[in-house]
Amino acid sequence: MNKKSVEKKFKEFEPRKYMKMAVKVMKKSIQEPRSDKKSPKVGAVLLMPDGSIDTGFRGELRQGDHAEFTVLDKKHEKADLTGSYLFATLEPCAPGSRGPGRVCCAERIVSARIKKMWIGIEDPDPMVDRKGIKCLQDAGIKVKMFDQDLQKIIEKENLEFIKQARERAENADKNTSFVLSDFEKANKKASLSDFSNEALEFYKKETNFKGTIVSKDFFNKLYHKGLVDKIAGKYIPTGIGLILFGKNPEDFYSQVTLKGTITYPDRRVGIKDFKGPLVLVPKAFEEWWYSVLRTSIDRSSSQRSSRTDFPYKPIREALVNALAHRDYDCKLALCHVEINEHTIIVKSPGRPVAPISLEQMQNFNAPYLSRNPQIFSVFDELNLVEGRGLGMNTYRSLPQEYNIPFPYFSFKEPFLDLIFYRSSKDIPPLTDKKILDQLNSDEIRGVEHVFIVWQISKNDYAEHFNYNNRKAERHLEHFHKLGIINMLGAGPSTVYMANRAFPFSE
Repeated sequence: MNKKSVEKKFKEFEPRKYMKMAVKVMKKSIQEPRSDKKSPKVGAVLLMPDGSIDTGFRGELRQGDHAEFTVLDKKHEKADLTGSYLFATLEPCAPGSRGPGRVCCAERIVSARIKKMWIGIEDPDPMVDRKGIKCLQDAGIKVKMFDQDLQKIIEKENLEFIKQARERAENADKNTSFVLSDFEKANKKASLSDFSNEALEFYKKETNFKGTIVSKDFFNKLYHKGLVDKIAGKYIPTGIGLILFGKNPEDFYSQVTLKGTITYPDRRVGIKDFKGPLVLVPKAFEEWWYSVLRTSIDRSSSQRSSRTDFPYKPIREALVNALAHRDYDCKLALCHVEINEHTIIVKSPGRPVAPISLEQMQNFNAPYLSRNPQIFSVFDELNLVEGRGLGMNTYRSLPQEYNIPFPYFSFKEPFLDLIFYRSSKDIPPLTDKKILDQLNSDEIRGVEHVFIVWQISKNDYAEHFNYNNRKAERHLEHFHKLGIINMLGAGPSTVYMANRAFPFSE
């Protein structure tokens, strides 16, 4: 097969087919005969340049052998796999995770010259989490994640392994040979006195730790989570530890401050900076939120006096995800929450963490992946996050639970913005007088409904309002002409989608 036909074949293939194949193979995994821990179920599918396919699963040829090792080294040791695609249900083990002198699966994949890899879920082991992915990306391998529904199947099949892996993490040595960022390293300018006792006590209480915050066991817990390091027998805070628990982390890293801004209908502006330990910021923000939102409603003009409070749950989820998943290497950018008459915008520095795309975020089907696993792990312990879904379940529930339009993700360097509309009347088309002047009252209700449901067919639109098809079609065509909606497909199967990128009028 020549090179041109190989490229053509790869362009035409459907990744989900091989994701599902890997999940099916995963279920064949053979448990190691040991009672002290559960081994993961892992399946791998290798798609080779000549079009042939092979699979491997954990323990297939020998007890404990990893699926990737089996399919790459055991079954194709002498083959030229350059340009192959690999699908595996679990993140490959990372450099340094298997002990001195042992080659990890990520290194084997790099050595095999795999071109692209799809990964099911992150390995919860802190020796691996995101580090296997980073090793592949650093070597130029394109990495993508499995679809979210398949990730859930993988997690369900590995519940006991994931639970035990997280428990082992409390006593495991750190993987210092391969780090995701310099924030994982000890900050030699800091000492334990830079930690906030209030933040440590909060963490101790919420995690049901038995003992004091000055005990050796407590600092061992912080050490195993990568929040402190040991240097010459002394515990030193890591950058991550300072961000989470530092009394004044902004003294070390100015980018950790959260800024809140509210613009009232009378154009007054209120600004609040949230400094201090990151673990205490969500609670402080919540208190400010209820204070300023009540004020903004009380001072609103008479025609808006009937507006109800915007639900805090999705804002909390967005804020915590912004703090946990932001790019802390963006040193000049702060997380920011902007509240105005029409929108609430949560701004998080950094693009979506690769391989997650902006399009996946906008469609609320982004797979689970954490940019900062250690911060996420602590937030998870404190029950601050929804789980590994980046808040997608919460955002998807807004129309049904609160009759509020879907929020919208956009990226404007350096911020990933999540825009919430405070009501269906606050969507961009209905705040534009030029657009409003071209809509009658029935059409205004129609625009509100389309933005709430996001996408709709002509028949569903007609049924919702009890219109005949001709009137429904006339409305939808008018909306499309004004740029309010986009059309997907043609004929009876046409889907009409809210143009969530419609700009606000100046």
